[in-house]
Amino acid sequence: MKTNHSIDISSQLKGMGTTGMNGFRTKRMFLAGAFAFAFTTACATGPRPTPVAMNAVERPAVTVPAAPPPAPPDADGQFAQALRAYEAGDLDAARKGFEAVVSQEPKALNARFNLGVIAEKQGRPADARVAYEQVLALDPAHTPSVMNLGLMHRHEGRLDEALALYTKALQTPGHEHDAHVLNALAATYRLAGRLDEAEATGRRVLARSKDNPEAYKTLALVAYDRGQYRLAELLIVNARKVAQDDPAISNTLGMIYLKMDDRPRALAQFQKAVSLDDSFAPGHLNLGALALSYRDYAGAEKAFTRALALEPDGLEGQLYLAYALDGQKGLDPKKGIAAGEAFEKVLARAADRPEAVCGAGWAYASERAAYEKAIAFLDRCKELSSTTEQDKQLITAKVNGLQNMLKNPPPAPAPAATAEAGGEEKKDAAATGGAGSSVMNQLPQDTSAPEAPEAAGEPAPAAPASDDASDNGQTAPTPAPTP
Repeated sequence: MKTNHSIDISSQLKGMGTTGMNGFRTKRMFLAGAFAFAFTTACATGPRPTPVAMNAVERPAVTVPAAPPPAPPDADGQFAQALRAYEAGDLDAARKGFEAVVSQEPKALNARFNLGVIAEKQGRPADARVAYEQVLALDPAHTPSVMNLGLMHRHEGRLDEALALYTKALQTPGHEHDAHVLNALAATYRLAGRLDEAEATGRRVLARSKDNPEAYKTLALVAYDRGQYRLAELLIVNARKVAQDDPAISNTLGMIYLKMDDRPRALAQFQKAVSLDDSFAPGHLNLGALALSYRDYAGAEKAFTRALALEPDGLEGQLYLAYALDGQKGLDPKKGIAAGEAFEKVLARAADRPEAVCGAGWAYASERAAYEKAIAFLDRCKELSSTTEQDKQLITAKVNGLQNMLKNPPPAPAPAATAEAGGEEKKDAAATGGAGSSVMNQLPQDTSAPEAPEAAGEPAPAAPASDDASDNGQTAPTPAPTP
């Protein structure tokens, strides 16, 4: 989702100061060491699948610090010009403009902050971190810098550093009750598993602002983590009363309904989340995960593709897009090629991920043109420490079969009539609930459908064995939710 921790600051340019699844499956067995897919909750102070820059540049503050040094006469004009360049999308010009302001006025905190935002947007996290730290060295309670740097710490798993940053800001005189920082602190306590402290901090916000939606959202997630789903529902509904258009609220409510085994209502909430904000990536990820759990591979492909368009660095989304593509290779072998390529994108960032190594092997085995790649990946899969003896036997048989087929000339193309008939069969399969039938339109009611996903860190149920003879030994994993 879009996480915007910006504070409303006057647009008047009056100075340079600052204010305050589980498991990869081969036929009849699992490959050990697999992972759980995250049904993703999100909120303005909660975690995102990948880091993003704050999507708004702080405008200069109306007030300035006590006894600020005099700014050069042209500093205000340069700041305004740099801000216009940023708003026009010319980040390089904006960067040069704010750097010019800082060179003339080293204590121009807003200009330094904006340089941090631009650095994040340009994919320079180290520079962004330096910019925020420079601001905080001058003003430890500069809330936008606290929020952005804290979010960077959380994305990198440095929760202790985020907690220390928020605590220091709150200890600054006059900032003890900063709701933005308190909400971030509560969310980070929850990520660290310190649920009692997360709850106490969220209630501290509500004690001064009884309608604060972020506090209600964090408290709802704390209740969710504790398995108190009815209480979580009540709390998130309270958040909705004051923030009806927040997609994260619908997304969290969908998570809660999943835990209550009410998939139709969960689906409706995930759909509502993306209808409120089509750029809300967690909603698309959750729709894809729900579709994948029903083996609605076409629907899952659509949802994961959209999520990755929004957050290209989402590793789990890339992995599950690969599974969605692989699930369609029985109807279209080229989907197997696309699945293999998607698995390779995962391996480009996580070279030893067993699900992707083995997945690529089985996916490429669907098309003769990729048999050599399939053999190479299957051989790698066979050597993994997590591969069982039974898996190894299946892989050996598959590799031998592929090698024998490569020794023989390719089969002659099927007659046109047969091909057309096959095409009609594929259309019929899709029209009657095959891979092309989307759970986005109607949730399946078949009692033989997979069980509801399990909680974070718990094993997810196995996907049913494929009925497709061309499955090549692989079925997609069933996702498991984890907030």
